[in-house]
Amino acid sequence: MTTRVSVDFRDGVVVSAADRGFTYGDGLFETVRVVAGRVPLWPRHRARLGEGCQRLRLPAPAMDAIHDEVLRLSAGWDDAVVRVTLSRGVGERGYALPQHPRPTLVVSASPLTLDAQAAEQGVAVRLCDTRMAAQPLLAGLKHLNRLEQVLARAEWTDPAFAEGLMCDSDGHVVCATAANLFAVFGDELVTPPVDQCGVAGVARAEVMAVQPVAVRRMSPSQLGDADEVFLTSAVRGILPVRALDARTWRPGPVTRALQAHWSSLGLPLPNRAKDRD
Repeated sequence: MTTRVSVDFRDGVVVSAADRGFTYGDGLFETVRVVAGRVPLWPRHRARLGEGCQRLRLPAPAMDAIHDEVLRLSAGWDDAVVRVTLSRGVGERGYALPQHPRPTLVVSASPLTLDAQAAEQGVAVRLCDTRMAAQPLLAGLKHLNRLEQVLARAEWTDPAFAEGLMCDSDGHVVCATAANLFAVFGDELVTPPVDQCGVAGVARAEVMAVQPVAVRRMSPSQLGDADEVFLTSAVRGILPVRALDARTWRPGPVTRALQAHWSSLGLPLPNRAKDRD
């Protein structure tokens, strides 16, 4: 697979070993989908990155320049995935914030191929043993420390499972390892809160902007009572869940309507996504 990388707007792959993103996980990232030279969800990525910078006391980056770099590195591909990583940059030893930080920006782009069958028929998921710790200061942010997700994803190798659902310390379902979670109960669409742990995904925000959504906690057993379950991701879009343990679902009308909305945004369904080098 072809990958193009730039560091601080210069083509290359070298980052200092003293960079705080490496030594402390001190930074943020966004994973964006680029379709035919457009980033349909960029306003939401931009807003979340800006909020994250404020909360972590990172200097605000040049958002327009980042957008241009995303397009430059993904040029020529009909469909691409681009990761934007912003760290606090090189700093002195110790946890204290540098007095004059110089953030490091890494942009990495690759062609994207999505699973048409997963979008059409849904995916099987499992419940992870790894729990998410509560930390309101970091909750919602897409910060660089993803160890909880790494350990959760290490729990299975069976390709039959596309994702794992993660719970908080009280046993309530929060999200998948790399996606947000929604469930339909009758006429109500519900998503778990992410004010104590988890990531406030941009796809989650888009769903909440176009559909009335109740935000409340749910246990795995309550999730099993749902009429529809789906995951949301800026890259994978709206992904129906078809199985969790012995419980099975079919993609329902709410899921299908949101998939249609995704297509209307300029984010085509996987069976129309192409990988061209």
